[in-house]
Amino acid sequence: MTESSQDPRIRLLTYSEVEEVRGYVGNFDVTIRKKARFVDLDKCTGCGECTQKCPKKVPSEFDMGLGKRKAIYTPFGQAVPNVPVIDKDNCLYFKKGRCKLCVEACGPGAIKLDDEDELITEKFGAIVVATGFQQFDWTRYGEYGGGKIKNIVTGLHMERMLETTGPTAGKVVRPSDGKLARDVVFVQCVGSRDEKSGMPYCSRVCCMYTAKHALLLKEHQPESQAYIFYIDVRAPGKNYEEFYQKVQRDFGAIYIRGRPSRIYERGERLVVRGADTLTGRPVEVEADLVVLASAMVPNADAVELAKKLNIPHDQYGFFTEVHPKLQPVDSVTRGVFLTGACQFPRDIPDTVAMSGAAAVGVCSIFSQDELTIEPRIARVDEQRCTGCLSCVEVCPFGAIETRERDGRTIASIQESLCAGCGNCASTCRQRAIDVQGFKDEQILAQIKAAFA
Repeated sequence: MTESSQDPRIRLLTYSEVEEVRGYVGNFDVTIRKKARFVDLDKCTGCGECTQKCPKKVPSEFDMGLGKRKAIYTPFGQAVPNVPVIDKDNCLYFKKGRCKLCVEACGPGAIKLDDEDELITEKFGAIVVATGFQQFDWTRYGEYGGGKIKNIVTGLHMERMLETTGPTAGKVVRPSDGKLARDVVFVQCVGSRDEKSGMPYCSRVCCMYTAKHALLLKEHQPESQAYIFYIDVRAPGKNYEEFYQKVQRDFGAIYIRGRPSRIYERGERLVVRGADTLTGRPVEVEADLVVLASAMVPNADAVELAKKLNIPHDQYGFFTEVHPKLQPVDSVTRGVFLTGACQFPRDIPDTVAMSGAAAVGVCSIFSQDELTIEPRIARVDEQRCTGCLSCVEVCPFGAIETRERDGRTIASIQESLCAGCGNCASTCRQRAIDVQGFKDEQILAQIKAAFA
């Protein structure tokens, strides 16, 4: 994304974070922190001279620590805009007050060492949440090395190694010494389907990306051999089962049904010890590299973001939709749509489909001159309301305001924000709030009619 556009109605911000969200559908006020990148986007030409001159190297987050990056860097090769950012925590100028080689190397004068964060407030009609996921902390598994054995990596490490433009130029190597890995063991469900040490749910994508890695490993290094420990293979998508079988038949991947009990070092190699539950016999495989298919979990700040957007989340931190079948991308806050792995682990086809559904939801709002609200909203009986404002404290959507009437303060419902949850009605001691269609008299009448 870029921060400018030929269309004056479009303004796209990168390297920014949402600070606060207020308002309602069609009229959201979003406060955004535009973080200081210390490079002027309008002046920078993306030539890369500053990056070449920078003397400081640190492990690259994008390459999962398998490669190095400079203290001034472009996050990844296809980043748009192709403009670098200065890592303030590692830059020699910010740490020790010296260097400035990037300033001297920059012909257009785009380096701004005095840049600061900027708070911007913009109006939006709708919000699409697509915040993704992060990997499960696989170092919890002491039996798999606990993160202390260099030649035990995750699927994302493997993904970067198999990339021809990645840190190893497409070669699968041992991180400890850089030698080619001949025997590679893949372990499925690390952190998934594990109520004791991980998450009880299935991460859905691991079976297929492990099969893909086994295939690419054989293509890149024909002399290699892949061993895959699994609980059971879940391949529910179109042509997924055929792909999984092809990896076994045509590329020689050996599937072993069972979860390893221990992985340890023996000399320069690793030993993966487990049991084949199909034959009931113990199994011991020597490997040069072990790849763990770690679970997909919500981002660490997912719950904090859910509070800012007034949307619910489940016990794990994934955002919750209104209805999994009838409204799979709608949140309870109208105008806020959910897509991708922020709801639950999803693969690429499902994410693309849900993203399209969210885009249609946004278009359905923007195509109307007026919006029709749901009739199931709260109403305040102004004669009964005593102004205790207990309802304000329990409303998760901020839909209750206060106003003056006849010299006293009473509650007032902001209809555009009300979701009809009924928290206010159940809290009001004066019974001054009811949800339309769910008044006590109406509910009792329905009960009586059922037994008439």
